[in-house]
Amino acid sequence: VQLQASGGGLVQTGGSLRLSCEASGSTFSRYSMAWLRQAPGKEREFVASINWRSDITVHSDSVKGRFTVSRDIAKNTVYLQITSLKPEDTAVYYCAAGYLLSSAQAMRDRRRYQYWGQGTLVTVSS
Repeated sequence: VQLQASGGGLVQTGGSLRLSCEASGSTFSRYSMAWLRQAPGKEREFVASINWRSDITVHSDSVKGRFTVSRDIAKNTVYLQITSLKPEDTAVYYCAAGYLLSSAQAMRDRRRYQYWGQGTLVTVSS
């Protein structure tokens, strides 16, 4: 599985963005998809995930209510809708694919994801 993330950019505090991650390969529907981010000088952290059946979504406490993960199986694409952006959301956002992850605990664990995209930079100005 190859992943290509896009949609990042420079936005003002309070703004919105939609990140996209397009996957190659015919088995996209069997992968749970996640978004993680890494801010300068910090470790990569979990942001959100949607399971392979698209019936479970998980969001970190720091983004809950502001970010929404979704997927379009027909387009082999997972999205992260970001609203009410804050300067602390500035980071490189990565998408990742994990085979048949179903539990919220597994979906939050970055070690469970086998494939990673190259990242897209989101910069929020104050």
